[in-house]
Amino acid sequence: MENLISILLNSVFVGNILLAYFLGMCSFLAISKNLDTAVGLGFAVIFVLTLTTPVNWLIYHFLLAPGALAWAGLPDVNLGFLKLVLFITTIAAIVQAVEMVIDRYSPVLYSALGVFLPLISVNCAILGASLFMVERDYRFSESVVYGVGSGIGWCLAIVAMAAIQQKLRYADIPKGLQGFGINIITTGLMAIGFMLFAGISL
Repeated sequence: MENLISILLNSVFVGNILLAYFLGMCSFLAISKNLDTAVGLGFAVIFVLTLTTPVNWLIYHFLLAPGALAWAGLPDVNLGFLKLVLFITTIAAIVQAVEMVIDRYSPVLYSALGVFLPLISVNCAILGASLFMVERDYRFSESVVYGVGSGIGWCLAIVAMAAIQQKLRYADIPKGLQGFGINIITTGLMAIGFMLFAGISL
């Protein structure tokens, strides 16, 4: 249990997938101009990461990993070279399924998130979480917690950035730094701020 809490806190703060590894920067910079849309996309990313990371864990450990097909009488087969293709396919399929379910059962939520849901398919933070999960050799429960924590961390970062950008509209920023320049500087300062959580010990 202590290990799961450690993975959760690490993925939210110290190892924040956006601010520590700079994954998902495209949608982070594009959508963080408005607080409401940032919150909507952030929650959608949490939901998709919570689903895709454990599903990709199952695919890797029961189909792709060396010796994973022993249950089918093929212990020497190694399909690890298909990891990237199958992970991306899984992410795209789950995003499409989530989009259809939301459209069917919650038209209000779909109209709020519908624009941003397809963007999640190409969000490299989603794929990055699955690849980190394999690289770090997480167990199933750990992959679930890591998926949730990575989603919360990404959501926290984009919502904080959107709030800062709203405040910056009233700031006297030098002309040469306005727009993309100040956003990159702000992102770097946020990343440094999140690194300070490295001092936390459980």
